[in-house]
This record gives sequence, C-alpha cells and structure tokens, in this order.
Amino acid sequence: MNVVQAILSGALIGGLYALMALGLSATWGVLRIINLAHFGLILIGAYLTYQLATSWQIDPLLTLVVTVPVLFVAGAGLQWLFDRLAVSEFNSLLISFGLLIITIQVAANIWSADFRRMTAGINPYATESVSLGRLVFPVSTLLGFVLAGLVVLGAHLALRRTFGGRALRAVAQDSAVAGAFGMNHRRLSLVLGGLSGATAALAGTIFALGNAMTPETAYEWFGIVFAVVILGGIGEVAGTFAAGILVGVLSGVVSVVWSPATAPFVLFTAIILALLLRPRGLFALGAVR
Repeated sequence: MNVVQAILSGALIGGLYALMALGLSATWGVLRIINLAHFGLILIGAYLTYQLATSWQIDPLLTLVVTVPVLFVAGAGLQWLFDRLAVSEFNSLLISFGLLIITIQVAANIWSADFRRMTAGINPYATESVSLGRLVFPVSTLLGFVLAGLVVLGAHLALRRTFGGRALRAVAQDSAVAGAFGMNHRRLSLVLGGLSGATAALAGTIFALGNAMTPETAYEWFGIVFAVVILGGIGEVAGTFAAGILVGVLSGVVSVVWSPATAPFVLFTAIILALLLRPRGLFALGAVR
C-alpha cells in the first residue's frame, strides 16, 4: 500500500513539476533561449501569492488574477531583452543565471531569508485532503495536477489548431523561412515569453499552497525541472507533462523503497541514460517542433 500511495502521490506532484518546466522547455525549444530566470519568476509568483493572500486575507487561488498578468508582462519583458540584445543560446544561460541571482537577492531583501508559509486560516488547501480508501491525497497536489493537465491540453490544442500555434511551430523549425512567409518572429517570441511567465505564476501559486519557501528555494528546483525538460524533450509540451509524472513517480517510489537521499541519484542516472539512448527525450512526439 505504501508503494501504491507513493506512485499516485508522485504522479500528482509531477503535475507541479510539469508546470514549473513548461515555460522553460517551450522557450528553449522554440526560441533557443535557456531562461534560468524562469525559476526566479516562479519564486516571485510564490511570494506574491503569499503576500497578497496574507495582506488582503483572500483565497490564494484568487491571487492568480494579479500574478498571472504581472508575470506575463515580466516574461515578455525578458524575452524582449533577449531579442533586443540578440542573445545567443549559450549566452542566454549566463545572462539569465545572473538575472536569477538578482531576483533571489531582491526576494531576500523584501521577504528576508526566513521561511514563509501561509497559515491554515488563509490557506485551507494546505490542510485539506481527498481520501480514496486508505489512500490520501493533499488538495494542493491535486490542484497542481489538474491545472497542469488543463494548461498542457490548452497548449496542445492551440499549437495544433490556431494560426499562432502553427506559426510558432514553423518558427521552431526554421525562423528564417517562417519570416519569409510573413510570420513576425519577434512578436511571436514576446507572446511565448509572456505565456512562459504566466505558467511561472501558476507554478508559483501551486507551490505556495503546499510548501514553505525561502529565496534559496529557487536553487532547489534546478535538478527536478531540468530532469523533466530533458526527459520530456526540449520544446515538447505533452512530453513535459508525461516527464513530470514520470519524475514524480520515480522520486516517490525510490524514496519509499530505498531512501529519500537516493532519489536524486536515481533521477540523474535516468537523465544520463535518456541522453545516451534518446537524445531528444523519452516523450519527444513533435508537439512544438
């Protein structure tokens, strides 16, 4: 029963991992930008949820009305900066890492380095759970899974059935040829950068619902999120969701069967094997490319 609980709970937690990875994977796969500042946007999203819910005594989920537009603009602004400076893929890694450090320091200056967590009176999702027999699932992880599924489904339909989605896929394949057919690469990149910021807001809110946070928390997401991006296939929307579930299940089962300390070892072994055997990712199905 413990293993079954670990599998199902890990799959649900994988929804949060997928939300965290979606924006990073999309901008990397389509725009060739490795935006490590994305982790900073998730962190700011979590802190804004905490601050708004604590100060205004409102439901944490309602803070999305503020955080999603704010981080959409922030994500679009970052992409505008990358485009304006004609930043290469490798340089984007260095520049965005610097921006991430600045973001973490700003968060530390505003909210201090102390642990911050919404109280149960403000955040009922932290203590509520859904039971299925002997299996128990926190509401916060259920929300993350459902939200990730809806975002991935919406993104998949948009990429397949809208002009903007098809244009993004064309840009991902060959931006020069796409431009020759009248597709505005810069405008599309701004929209995608903004949408990446919006997914960061969603991930930050879901994280804040069930976890305490410090500014340094952003560094803790690196391994998990990069594992999801690589295993899912860079730029693969549906693959990212599947990889999030896989990573969550793998981490949960190893933690129960072996020990929590060995979960990163198993996870990064899986990444190495994936890079050797399936360089494009385990779930590379061509969702974006």
